[in-house]
Amino acid sequence: MNKKYYAHSIDGKLSSEWQPLEEHLRNVAKLAAEFARPFGGDEWAYLSGLWHDLGKYSDAFQAKLFAENGMERRDVNLSRKVVHAEAGGHLASLKGWKGADRVLSWLIMCHHTGLTDFSPDNIGAKALEPKMRNPEQSKQIIENIPPGIANQTMPRQTIPARVDPAFFIRMLFSCLVDADFLDTETFMNHKRAELRGRDHPSLESLLTNFDQYVDDICRTAKPTLINKIRADVLNRCRMMATGKPVIFSLTVPTGGGKTLSSLAFALRHAVTHKKQRIIYVIPYTSIIEQTAAVLRNIPAFSDAVLEHHCNIAETDEGEKGARLRLASENWDMPIIVTTSVQFFESLYGCRSSRCRKLHNIVNSVVVFDEIQCLPPKYIRPAVFAIRELYRHYLVTPLLCTATQPVLTQTEQFDFKFREGFELVTEIVENPKTLAEQLKRVQIELFRNSMEETSLEDLAEAIVGEGTSVLCIVNRKEDARHLASLLPEKRTMHLSTNMCAEHRSRIFSNIKKLLKKDRHTPFFVVSTSLVEAGVDIDFPVVYRALAGLDSIAQAAGRCNREMSPTPGKTVIFIPRKQPGYVLQPASITRELLNHDDLSGLLSPASYETYFRQRFWQLGENALDSENILQFVSGRSMNYYFRTAAEKFRLVDDDWQQAVIVPYGKAMELVGELSETPWNAHEILRGLQRYTVDISLRLFETLACREYVRELDGYPGLFLLDFSLYHDIFGFVPPEESLGADPEKFMV
Repeated sequence: MNKKYYAHSIDGKLSSEWQPLEEHLRNVAKLAAEFARPFGGDEWAYLSGLWHDLGKYSDAFQAKLFAENGMERRDVNLSRKVVHAEAGGHLASLKGWKGADRVLSWLIMCHHTGLTDFSPDNIGAKALEPKMRNPEQSKQIIENIPPGIANQTMPRQTIPARVDPAFFIRMLFSCLVDADFLDTETFMNHKRAELRGRDHPSLESLLTNFDQYVDDICRTAKPTLINKIRADVLNRCRMMATGKPVIFSLTVPTGGGKTLSSLAFALRHAVTHKKQRIIYVIPYTSIIEQTAAVLRNIPAFSDAVLEHHCNIAETDEGEKGARLRLASENWDMPIIVTTSVQFFESLYGCRSSRCRKLHNIVNSVVVFDEIQCLPPKYIRPAVFAIRELYRHYLVTPLLCTATQPVLTQTEQFDFKFREGFELVTEIVENPKTLAEQLKRVQIELFRNSMEETSLEDLAEAIVGEGTSVLCIVNRKEDARHLASLLPEKRTMHLSTNMCAEHRSRIFSNIKKLLKKDRHTPFFVVSTSLVEAGVDIDFPVVYRALAGLDSIAQAAGRCNREMSPTPGKTVIFIPRKQPGYVLQPASITRELLNHDDLSGLLSPASYETYFRQRFWQLGENALDSENILQFVSGRSMNYYFRTAAEKFRLVDDDWQQAVIVPYGKAMELVGELSETPWNAHEILRGLQRYTVDISLRLFETLACREYVRELDGYPGLFLLDFSLYHDIFGFVPPEESLGADPEKFMV
């Protein structure tokens, strides 16, 4: 066979400079196998890479490639799509590889469009089964394939009995997709590929720098009790890091130095066991930004940390910025700091771009910060994924929190949690003793009563404290109303109705005031966004009744440095509660009925709370979308696309993001029309100036022309200036308080 076949062409270049198809197939096969070798999938990955583009051996594809470049066959219909991603799966079917043909078909036939369901529920839905039915249509293509490519044997590797096949397929898919992207990029854009390939600092060098950095901190720290406890936790993490890889937990009360201690464990464990990277999985972007800032302050870490989430605005220009953007595509950096949404929705994702990074989770240390924040409706699939990563993909999980949820296997009474961990090894020797040592807050009931409290009475009590107070409520409406009742020039407000840039500015002001003199009274009213992991320290905290984990996190914003005067956390019963709070709040209410509240914030109370919470919800509620049903079992009738659509940690199907007129937002909007070639970077920057509005309210605002769509950018909406306040952020027109921003502290 003398005819030459090509994988990719370059505009303006002769075909002699194009990439030969066989070269591309072998490159991708080799690279995919390299990615899959750590988890025993290299033979599957190699064959899927070798066959992923067999459809390009079709005469129609080659004719179109030449026609697109103005060579030969000018009669070719350039608008006609030539499918090239099915022939590899058809070849496996024609060889009679039962079972293997379905695995290879998922990998090969879906490598552009994303993993799909095996069989459609609705007529016309995209699915794998119809694509596999007619291998005859690829027979002529297969005749053009060189024998060295076509004559392959079925992979000898089997999917082990305890390995989840759907998870295995998704991991193989990641290996294939990333290998395909990388080899194509190497040929099409060599400069870009070179940027991606620059060496990162090794974990060994990072550990050396970290040890020196943290030892200097310990040496110069004041000899206080809290600093001694933090040093003890740090040393315990260093010691436990050299042990064999298991599922670890780090149960440390807030203020106990979890960030640096968890990094000390992760780095030493990674170096000891030759892990390839460290991944921090964090529930809220506010904690991510804070954690990433801590890590980048360590010498040599600034070039090793990738912060990957929706609100990240790329500020680095030139080569460094370009390298970070490339690394965000496949997580090829030593340290990744990302959201729970990004991590888990990728593990259950179907899109090629989202799955691409998954193989780089293999053989890593994954730190799950504030693990108790996982939404209950996704607990079972999330824990199943962590367990699968640990069992079969060389991942060492570290579950970090002050309020450790019960995630071990349970089969008692009418509640079964079979996806739970068999065993979790706690790093701290005695969490109960540590909790007692770090006890620095007195828990009180508002006016020693379980009666409902009005916001007016609450405002009066807060002012009467005579010191700075943080008050956390469960509803945005309560936050706005309470803030309006407090002294105007001494009050700040926080909620998710404020864009990320706005909230960052307020956080910065709060920290400055606390550092200057935290006993000069000022007041912060916030929703729960200030709780988990946010480094602020008030002498007094008020908290609306909620789950015990939320109460504990709120108390963690109080007296963090263990001043001689104990902090005070006051629990009050609000008159209105959102539906999602009712069940956890009812369990906390039972715990509050005891006369002695001194043991409320203890590991024993947290265990009681979570066991009761999960038991009341029931096992079905811990996977209420039936995710595991769609992608589990060995039948291989998987519904990847359906599972991806249903696994949404943040349910934005019922929300619409709108750009708000705050800070540089309008300047960036102007740049969209002036420099459309730079739209991608501008849109990334605009993410920090958006808020999410319910679709019902959004439609009402649109009808009343309070939001408008930006010209040339379908689905991108701008909020009317009149609805965004410098104090409260977005306020619906009928709820406007008429607040004068000039009278409030900003």
